[in-house]
Amino acid sequence: MEHRSPKGFLYLLPAALFLGVFLIYPLVDVFVYSFEESYNFASQTWRGIGLYNYRHVLRDPYFIQALKNTLLLVGITVPVSTGFALLLSVALFSLPRFRELFQTIFFLPYVTNTLAVGLVFMILFQKTPYSDGLMNLLLGLFGFTPVDFIDGPYAAKMFVLSFYTIWIVLPFKILILTSALAGVDEQLYKAARIDGTSRARIFFRITLPMISPMVFYLVITGFIGAFKAYSDAVAIFGVNLNAAGMNTIVGYVYDMLYGDSGGFPSYASAAAILLFIIILTITVINLLVGRKRAWRG
Repeated sequence: MEHRSPKGFLYLLPAALFLGVFLIYPLVDVFVYSFEESYNFASQTWRGIGLYNYRHVLRDPYFIQALKNTLLLVGITVPVSTGFALLLSVALFSLPRFRELFQTIFFLPYVTNTLAVGLVFMILFQKTPYSDGLMNLLLGLFGFTPVDFIDGPYAAKMFVLSFYTIWIVLPFKILILTSALAGVDEQLYKAARIDGTSRARIFFRITLPMISPMVFYLVITGFIGAFKAYSDAVAIFGVNLNAAGMNTIVGYVYDMLYGDSGGFPSYASAAAILLFIIILTITVINLLVGRKRAWRG
């Protein structure tokens, strides 16, 4: 007869308490805040319970702009960074002699402070009265007119933010994918070469299916990370993201709490819950799609 010891629950108790205090309780607290209308933080009072905070947030032009920026950032950076990381990882894996050296070089941006990298990007792209910036200098060699990437058109600013985000997340994805490639059975490649299989067919029939769990993991974490982007935009455009038109949902939540128009925890909570619902929905869809493909495979 199976004997269940209570020791297992005791081992799990510290982790359960930690998750309860720092994850479950804040989430429940934010959920409650989001329904408390006209909440006063100083007196801890509110006018009533309802959906006014959600209606206000969904009609706020700043939130609509932040939602647009976040969705564009997610739609651009996740597939581009994952595909580019896969391409570079395969190229690195084909150079076993220099693999570790290039892995170290590509991983350096990941351990560098994001604000420092953002400052470098701002210097590269910013147009000043004294200089058009290095990027405009390079564009001028091909006959293009200078573009103000930091304070200019929206498309130019979104390009810089997307480029910066891809640059930041690329090293981690390369490290994960090169490790996954190292785990593929070499006998599969040898058998394919004996049969005269082309490199493209080997990649799509052997390599990609074998590392698909890691690719899927990077896609999910990429979606979650991109939806929570905030420091990336601050590093390039400064703290006043609403004026620059480059705010994100997390930035909107911060502004509602601590910004110049802050002091509205109910609005911030409603925006945070909306962000949570968006991330949860996309994650569940990805999990269902991934499970379906894995079941077919």
